Amino acid sequence: MKQIVESLHDRLLQIFDHLHSHPELSWKEEKTTAYIKQLLEQEGVVVRTFPDCTGLVAEIGSGMPVVAVRADIDALGQEVNGVIQANHSCAHDAHMTIAIGVLLTLRKQELPKGTVRFIFQPAEEVGNGALKMVEKQVVDDVDYLYGVHVRPVQELKGGQATPAIIHGAGLFFEGKIIGEDAHGARPHLAVNAIEVGSAIVEQLKGIYADPQVPHSVKLTKFQAGGENANIIPGSAVFSIDLRAQSNEVLDQLQTKVEHVIEAIGKLYDVEIRLDVLDYVPAAEVHKQAESMMEAAINEVIGQERFVGPIVTSGGDDFHYYTIKRPHLKATMLGLGANLTPGLHHPYMTFEREAIFTGVEILAQAVVKTLKN
Repeated sequence: MKQIVESLHDRLLQIFDHLHSHPELSWKEEKTTAYIKQLLEQEGVVVRTFPDCTGLVAEIGSGMPVVAVRADIDALGQEVNGVIQANHSCAHDAHMTIAIGVLLTLRKQELPKGTVRFIFQPAEEVGNGALKMVEKQVVDDVDYLYGVHVRPVQELKGGQATPAIIHGAGLFFEGKIIGEDAHGARPHLAVNAIEVGSAIVEQLKGIYADPQVPHSVKLTKFQAGGENANIIPGSAVFSIDLRAQSNEVLDQLQTKVEHVIEAIGKLYDVEIRLDVLDYVPAAEVHKQAESMMEAAINEVIGQERFVGPIVTSGGDDFHYYTIKRPHLKATMLGLGANLTPGLHHPYMTFEREAIFTGVEILAQAVVKTLKN
């Protein structure tokens, strides 16, 4: 298999360069979808797209079992060199290239009986692309599901790999304080939204959960007031970011935050609206899938470069698949590539040779899974 991957080296780098230089935001990945569709159809691969959303599914082989490989296809919107633009700073360009490489590699060899499905999923960065794919029933008949993510150097060094990424859960609130402005000389005639916001900050600091489970609650946005310094703002908008290493603790934090906001609203006699903007579940890794991935890692790069499952506070909507379809045996391969300075940094870089390691490991994991 290594020789097959090596023979694809130049082509995969060209694919990566194209995807890297054509980033698209979540739910707007039209050109990315079209590019991958055309590329795979030229290889004679059966491809399925969707009339109401971006993303696509491709298959090789036939029969049971069904093993799926998922790659996220969207980019982030952020400021780069003073310009707000789409930017592949979370390595989704690498993930797509790896999935394509796995498909091309497997097509060049005789596979055990079974179907290998490749899910090129939109909108991971906004946390609901996986839900759309579940709605499209793309994993209903899948037995094993594998993902991949390049990891920052703080988690994995170049050349290392882990069979599971234990992502944490995240929930994001969008809130609004609704009131009337008042003259700065007459503070008794209105409720100062900034003071309400200050109360929210202080009360959030008093939210606790099991100290054995990493978690955090914090205000991440607060906007109130306008151009004039002599107006007391009655309204404001804010955001709250919740993180926890388990779904259970995140649920507890959500309830406590909602109670805090309700109590402050009553205390200040002001309306505060609170809506869930986004939610990303914590990882639920299946031991059999993890075992398959571990065996593939050891075969490709050796046990000395194997790293056990890593715990990270980041999130990924990949885990919606197992929550919505509990029969799935799933895990996500973590690849070390000396990625610096960090994921989502506008100038993130990593060693591209990790792409080929990822292709070989994932391809081996798929073959081992089909055989077993």
